[in-house]
Amino acid sequence: MKSTNTFGVHFTLRQSRKQNGKSPVYARITINKTRCEISLKYQVDQNEWNAAKGAAKPKNDELRRLNVHLEETRGMIVSHYRIIERSGQLLTASTVKDAYLGITKEENNHTLLWLAEEHNTHMQKVLKPGSLKNYYTTTKYLKVFLEKKYSSKDIFLKELKFEFITAFEYFIRNHPIKDSDPCTNNGTMKHLERLKKMINWAARNEWIEKNPFNNYKLKYKHKERDFLNAEELSILEKADLGTIMLRQVKDLFVFSCYTGLAYIDLINLAPGQIVAGSNSTRWIRTSRAKNDIGVNVPLLKPAIDIMEKYKIEIDITIRETIFPRISNQEMNRSLKIIAGICGIQKYLTFHLARHTFATTVTLMNGVPIESISKMLGHSKLSTTMVYARVTQFKVGLDMEMLENKLANNKNIDKG
Repeated sequence: MKSTNTFGVHFTLRQSRKQNGKSPVYARITINKTRCEISLKYQVDQNEWNAAKGAAKPKNDELRRLNVHLEETRGMIVSHYRIIERSGQLLTASTVKDAYLGITKEENNHTLLWLAEEHNTHMQKVLKPGSLKNYYTTTKYLKVFLEKKYSSKDIFLKELKFEFITAFEYFIRNHPIKDSDPCTNNGTMKHLERLKKMINWAARNEWIEKNPFNNYKLKYKHKERDFLNAEELSILEKADLGTIMLRQVKDLFVFSCYTGLAYIDLINLAPGQIVAGSNSTRWIRTSRAKNDIGVNVPLLKPAIDIMEKYKIEIDITIRETIFPRISNQEMNRSLKIIAGICGIQKYLTFHLARHTFATTVTLMNGVPIESISKMLGHSKLSTTMVYARVTQFKVGLDMEMLENKLANNKNIDKG
């Protein structure tokens, strides 16, 4: 916790709750940008109140007694504040208020960062390491946000409101953890989506009464996914590259272009996952590391040729996988170099091979979207639609086929 805190107690009238010409008196507690109020069960005429001093004007014994009570209340609040500060507990206006009112319910001890830690611990055997790493990054953003926005190292779950969510969104957009890596709109939404899942988990466990996300809507921008067209893919396949690393990266990338395998599934692809099908065809039968959904992809000749090349390597029996292990970072670094050599202007990443399979290799050659979805291992067809977009060129081909079909029908009718 912070060793220095901003703390204040001020007494004020709540004009909006005036009854019979008198307004109720409240004690307002402020600590490190958090604020709450306590009703003191006293009512005062506005003309008998000194707003600047936060006290009654001592016109009579009753008002003087009220001022004595206010100072006693201030002393008790300060005392609770100091006890909590010395104990090292979470220090907010609400914790001091609860201590003053004698509220010690267990659920009031649940904090946001406690929730994040509990969630991440519970999810260690459920989520893949890559997904869990993203939750750790979101937690890091929460810690920095709490420190800068609330001057605190944590916040109680019961203190979370809609305003917290919108402030956190603004913070992520404008205060990247790394100056060189600001969050895009969709990156910001991903952090909020992960926070929402944690808060929903808290709500299901009844650790929070009202979900601050109830009226918040995630606002993703649907981007068009880039891919290599047929000409670019052909140039890449024919490229003569100088180093072993670049040649290997090119082979793995092209293999993914003809199979749709994601990086982790390709790197872990084992000989036992290549099975024989009907008519002497060979298939990849595996499960996606991301969601454990089964993937069945018939091997096209370009993919078979690449696979056969690596089959004769001496160390294939040692590594137990078809292809050598290359990190995703090294893969993407090499792809930038390859793009420059080939004169490809697009920003090459390994995942772009998956997009190429979904569009150039399959959709553009008449493979139904439902079949593409199965081969990609998607649980929803809508996910495939993002990858396999219907391009203007494809629309033109479809309309040309329709025109030819209509013309043939007319010729048949004439005959």
